[in-house]
Amino acid sequence: MPETLAVTLAVAHCGLKRVALVTDGRFSGASEGPCVGHVSPEAYVGGPLAVVEDGDEIEINVPNRTLNVHGVDLAKRLESFTPPEREVPPVLCGNM
Repeated sequence: MPETLAVTLAVAHCGLKRVALVTDGRFSGASEGPCVGHVSPEAYVGGPLAVVEDGDEIEINVPNRTLNVHGVDLAKRLESFTPPEREVPPVLCGNM
C-alpha cells in the first residue's frame, strides 16, 4: 500500500478546511487532518465503503467514529454487492 504523506501534505498546504482523505494507502506519523486508511479489507467483505460511488457525499464524524453517506440507501446497494474476484499471484502464495 502506498504511503500517502505527499497527498496529506498537499491537502494541508492548499488551505482546504473541509476535506478528508479516504484511501487504501497508509499514513506516516506526519499526516494531519481527518484520514481514513487501509479501506480495502472492509470494502472487500461488504462493508459500507464497498458501495460508495464517485459523487457520493460522505460525512465523517470523528468523535463518534462514524462514516455516513448522504442521500444513499447503502443497504439497497449492498444487496447486489459481490466482492471482486482476484487471483493471488503465485509468488505471494509462496509457490515460486
